[in-house]
Amino acid sequence: MRLLFLAVLRRHTGNAVTAERVRDHLEAAGHVCLLKDAFDLESSSEVAHLIRAENLEAALALHLYRGGRLLQGHGIPFGIIFGGTDVNEDVKQREKNEVMGRVLGEARFAVAFTESMKETAQTQWPHARDKIYIQSQGVMTVPNAAFNWNTFLHRSGINQSADNLHIFLLVCGLRQVKDPLYLVDAFSEWHREEPNVYMVIVGPEVDPVFTREVKAKVKRTAGVRLLGEMPQGDLHAALRNCFAVVNSSMSEGMSAAILEAMDLEVPVLARNIPGNAAVVKHEVTGLLFSDPQDFVQLAKRLVREPALEKELVANGREYVRRYHSWQAERDTYQNLVRTLEGSTGE
Repeated sequence: MRLLFLAVLRRHTGNAVTAERVRDHLEAAGHVCLLKDAFDLESSSEVAHLIRAENLEAALALHLYRGGRLLQGHGIPFGIIFGGTDVNEDVKQREKNEVMGRVLGEARFAVAFTESMKETAQTQWPHARDKIYIQSQGVMTVPNAAFNWNTFLHRSGINQSADNLHIFLLVCGLRQVKDPLYLVDAFSEWHREEPNVYMVIVGPEVDPVFTREVKAKVKRTAGVRLLGEMPQGDLHAALRNCFAVVNSSMSEGMSAAILEAMDLEVPVLARNIPGNAAVVKHEVTGLLFSDPQDFVQLAKRLVREPALEKELVANGREYVRRYHSWQAERDTYQNLVRTLEGSTGE
């Protein structure tokens, strides 16, 4: 089957990584999958032309609003994967909410990453409740064996012996919803007390205006460093070497960095928001903080209590193995896409 797959493909955002993984799953089943950035398609008529020109038989959209709205009315069956901001943010705007409700009415199926995401969608659009499935994101980490941690530290401007350091890694694209500056002041204060703790923010410059703000703030803040995006193998190797992974987002669908950290046996400290709380169970698979001061207290506790770290890491690894199987994710998408075969909406 020839499929159109619309997603938001800004590099190294969570949705882009998910889209690449889902495309691999579908192509492994023998489908031809044309992956397009929803932002590159201005209108429904452009999509109609693409469907005719490429002889496409079905479609998939990752993000109910940005991708899904472009798939309506073309006479080909389609499915939806919720992105996170569609259900958490766009839903608050009446016009977008109505558009998304109509898209779900036409979709054959919709995939939510978490139970809470499914519940939110069902509450907003009760007419679609029977077509929403839960499939957690699958995880596969492949750290680069040639990665050098000391070189990474040097690039970060940290010139201390790696043995005595506690590096907290915050992985995110530089955009406001990821809130990378949320912990900066509190962390810097802690660094002044304990100069061997550092926070390194790693990620692509998604929003140029906001990136300038982040760079300016980090430049004048002790104990906090900023690095650009890294190849995925290097990033996984950096995660494996750091003391803990941090997530301070205002909104998340399901954070790949958190799941990857668990898979790599690294403790996680995450902001207590629904998307994170769906994955991190406080004091079981990680630590959830409610504000910057709470973060510092929990981080200090993690440094002081090796037994806690050991327990969180073991539980996190087991959780990922049980609930975020890459193979289970592959099976789900291959089965759901079969429901798009053999008929059109004409």
